Amino acid sequence: MLMAFLTCNSVANISCLRPSNQFTIPSSPFKPFKLPFFWPWEKVKMGPLSVSPMGFGTWAWGNQFLWGYQESMDSELQQVFNLAVENGINLFDTADSYGTGRLNGQSEKLLGKFIREFQGKKLVQNEIVIATKFAAYPWRLTPGQFVKACKASLNRLQIEQIGIGQLHWSTANYAPPQELALWGGLVAMYEKGLVQAVGVSNYGPKQLVKIHDYLKARGVPLCSAQVQFSLLSMGEEQMEIMKICDSLGIRLISYSPLGLGMLTGKYTPSNLPRGPRALLFKQILPGLEPLLSSLREIADRRRKTIPQVAINWCICKGTIPIPGIKTVKQVEENLGALGWRLSSTDLLQLEDAARESPQRMIQNIFQTK
Repeated sequence: MLMAFLTCNSVANISCLRPSNQFTIPSSPFKPFKLPFFWPWEKVKMGPLSVSPMGFGTWAWGNQFLWGYQESMDSELQQVFNLAVENGINLFDTADSYGTGRLNGQSEKLLGKFIREFQGKKLVQNEIVIATKFAAYPWRLTPGQFVKACKASLNRLQIEQIGIGQLHWSTANYAPPQELALWGGLVAMYEKGLVQAVGVSNYGPKQLVKIHDYLKARGVPLCSAQVQFSLLSMGEEQMEIMKICDSLGIRLISYSPLGLGMLTGKYTPSNLPRGPRALLFKQILPGLEPLLSSLREIADRRRKTIPQVAINWCICKGTIPIPGIKTVKQVEENLGALGWRLSSTDLLQLEDAARESPQRMIQNIFQTK
């Protein structure tokens, strides 16, 4: 994946700053000011868009089953959004299926609300890029129905145009005829100006090339491809997808860069998260000690945290990671992944440790070949 390493290269010798670090000019009458975690003008090209070198995911916003969402959390989620935007983050990933039960679509609704109520500069507000995904539900059988889904997302978000409209998953494995209809829907929403760019999610190497060629033949560039990518998910298929993205000019977005939390150092086999994740963590965590030990060692040496090192690895591999956020503390910590770069020795150590670890992240069941 080609990536302008502006964030890493131009501030390689500057330590990442926490929100509490303030700098004052001696004898100055002005209030203390905070240096940003990375310079806001450092952006990465993604199709026609300029985005921050890391975005944030909002899967947890509205998801009660997996992430324990409650509507009482909305106030802190607004603080989370504001803090991210104030520190230069302008890419937010969501989906029309994010939210459980009656809260379906809640993630998009909250993002739209937070954008409207953002109190910062109008220019900053206008540069926010929403990348939303449209589910390949079995009743979405025509391009028109996919366009209708896009319009419904626009209505929930209350914005005029979506930054990146993404097909959430491929139906090639179980409903090939539907696939072409969904691709046609991406073309139609792009031609109607409902989205600035189009992307895909959970596409394997073969299907990624197919949809790229299909869109190109119709004058629609494929802007991005989302894939599960982290030190827990760096198999042959991920690397092949990365090479394809490099060759075709597609930006790779890495979701679950912290392995649903397994790469935070927060959990152990005797200290598991609540809810369904505990079953997965119980299976995988015991085999991650080589990787977690290396993450811990490098974090201590670089005066970073384990999540910051894991996210920075994704950035140094040329991807745009989108870690999920739901607390102010998570935003503060994740922002510390920006403004510096792991050395080549660090990268090799982490990748060797990942290969030594006997367990791997279970791949998304919707991932195609």
